[in-house]
Amino acid sequence: MRIATYNVEWFHALFDLAGDLLRDGAWSAREGVTRAEQIDALCTVFRAIDADAVLVVEAPDISRRHDGERALAVFAEAAGIRARTVLSGFANDTQQELMLLYDPDVISARHDPLGPLTGKHGRSPSELAAPRFDTAFRIDLDIDATEDVIVFSKPPLEAELKTPLGTIRLIGCHVKSKAPHGAEGPEEAMALAIANRRKQLAQCIWIRRRVEEHLAAGDRLIVAGDLNDGPGLDEFEGLFGRSGVEIILGTAAPPEARLHDPHAGRALRSRISPQPTTARFYIAPEGRWLSALLDYIMVSPNLRPFARRWRIWHPFDDRDCYADQGLRHALLAASDHFPVTLDLAEDGSP
Repeated sequence: MRIATYNVEWFHALFDLAGDLLRDGAWSAREGVTRAEQIDALCTVFRAIDADAVLVVEAPDISRRHDGERALAVFAEAAGIRARTVLSGFANDTQQELMLLYDPDVISARHDPLGPLTGKHGRSPSELAAPRFDTAFRIDLDIDATEDVIVFSKPPLEAELKTPLGTIRLIGCHVKSKAPHGAEGPEEAMALAIANRRKQLAQCIWIRRRVEEHLAAGDRLIVAGDLNDGPGLDEFEGLFGRSGVEIILGTAAPPEARLHDPHAGRALRSRISPQPTTARFYIAPEGRWLSALLDYIMVSPNLRPFARRWRIWHPFDDRDCYADQGLRHALLAASDHFPVTLDLAEDGSP
């Protein structure tokens, strides 16, 4: 069984209002690529990874005017992939949804959000349970003894999966720190950036609380998606002591309470050696490409024995991706992120 996470840049811009594909020669929202080229590239990539379930980050938007679920199903049919059934969680207003494409012949899935409902001030009926992800979470982010109210712009997708390996819980994430827009001067920009980074770390703490609840219950758990964060990624890590990835992994917890992702583990072990990367962005003012490790598939200790292979489908770092010229070109044209897959099998299977 193969699980994947894939952030598709500007996916929503490839569909009309009815949710049909815009396969034409007009430019896509992805720079330098037409809509037809991006669609064809995405079809190639999705067929190549051939996953039983794909967490699609930045999926087509769900709104009064758009049916993102239909749009994603239309794409799956056009691509001819097995993962053709769509599951969505809480819709948001960012045009970047979290959805799960899965093969109904292998997996059944349902949206199953956990946690108590809270009001807009984040008051929870239970101090022990993390609130539901579409509500609010109160936490003191600094040392002023005043609790801040945190909300997700993109609430994580919580799903219960019935699989050949039994029941697996999935938390699909797109955690993001806003840029300091509207700042007047470098000092205000820095203050806003630090405040936004605090909120991002608070969201990771919120997710970690839910992780701990699943681990305590003995659930098999996968946390996947784009965390827009990683060890050593920016200068704020020194200020806050650790990255959001380390928080969700639980690197300070006992071994039985830690999640595992080998790419994150490799990056944590040595921050001066070559690192795995899952995304590639062009920095125009500097005339160069920036690579980063942003996308993860983390598993609970009781699921780790079934894990056979984590793979980043990187067009230059993965030998087979590089050797396949068509796939290499498709990976570069489809998105600024590359898919990450995890193969799971019964214990003892190859």
